[in-house]
Amino acid sequence: MAIKTSYLAKHVRTLKPSGIRKFFDATAGMTDVISLGVGEPDFVTPWNVREAAILSLEEGFTSYTANAGLPELREAIARYVDDYYCVSYDPESEITVTVGASEAIDIALRAVLDPGDEVLVVEPCFVSYAPLVSLAGGVPVSVKAKREHDFKVQARQLEAAVTGRTKAMMICSPNNPTGSMLSRAEMEQIAAVAKKHHLLIISDEIYAELVYDDLYTSFAALNGMKEQTILISGFSKDLAMTGWRLGFVCAPRELSQGMLKIHQYAIMCASTMAQHAGLEGLRHGRSDMADMRKSYRQRRNFIVQSLNDMGLPCYKPEGAFYTFPNIEATGLDSETFATRLLHAERVVVVPGNAFGSSGEGFVRCSYATSMSQLQEAMKRMRHFMKNL
Repeated sequence: MAIKTSYLAKHVRTLKPSGIRKFFDATAGMTDVISLGVGEPDFVTPWNVREAAILSLEEGFTSYTANAGLPELREAIARYVDDYYCVSYDPESEITVTVGASEAIDIALRAVLDPGDEVLVVEPCFVSYAPLVSLAGGVPVSVKAKREHDFKVQARQLEAAVTGRTKAMMICSPNNPTGSMLSRAEMEQIAAVAKKHHLLIISDEIYAELVYDDLYTSFAALNGMKEQTILISGFSKDLAMTGWRLGFVCAPRELSQGMLKIHQYAIMCASTMAQHAGLEGLRHGRSDMADMRKSYRQRRNFIVQSLNDMGLPCYKPEGAFYTFPNIEATGLDSETFATRLLHAERVVVVPGNAFGSSGEGFVRCSYATSMSQLQEAMKRMRHFMKNL
């Protein structure tokens, strides 16, 4: 009898599927569903950005670009980062255009981790962080940002988690899924831990433009931190370009060139059409960003008030487009709450445990959908809560 063999690598066989995808799949075949689960703007990519892509095709720009990206796009990114993030990078050697911020995270981890190196992963966090650390041969170490601290990790927590194997810490601010944002003072305390232990900060700053009530600060802009920071961002959220898959990573030359080598072998280059679109967005898209941000702020205020009024305590997010209400008073765990809400009221939210064990007792609700849809979703959730 033949011996049954799996050709999949063990670390892939044991990899858990995305908790977000599970709930999207559950809606297949369902009608009249309102999704508060998707981390995607409901806006269409601005017309001038789409037109730039169309024009690039009409003019025959269909070949590969330089591996690191169009020189003029990298120059535009350098100007933008200098202006908004307040940190300077050489467009020729310190910036790589990637296939979304997701690829940037992947190549950053693969470039810096040796087998067994530990990465402090601040939770709750985006679903891909810990799996990508593992796939790069590293060991993810969860550090839980707590509700009583408004989901902002404390420097002393990171300090306590450092071991002789710790290589880096991964932080997203503004945060997905909580919307919390570290203040400059809090970041400086965390930076002091990184300096003390010679740790890299892999900083996911994809929501940097979606900040509502304060000024934005990048880890790379803190005194002496550029050399210890990998800055990751992209075009998906602030310019509503999720499907274009366009991001970028900025880092000191040695780190940047290491990531570029991986990018060359794995990807070659980001989509030429998307790069032309991104260039137009950086040159002439700031007003569109501001308009979207204004709309998100209005929606944030509405959904936070609504959730609190129906008995789901909700921290007021300072950035991104997510709320993270506490559902413990219902007596349900987060997955049961989300499943019952979906089947009873046709509203999709994401269980908090999809973002790490510290997310249990919460659900993520995205307000990147129209106000009319949000109003209907809140009406349905109120009905659900009354029936509970």
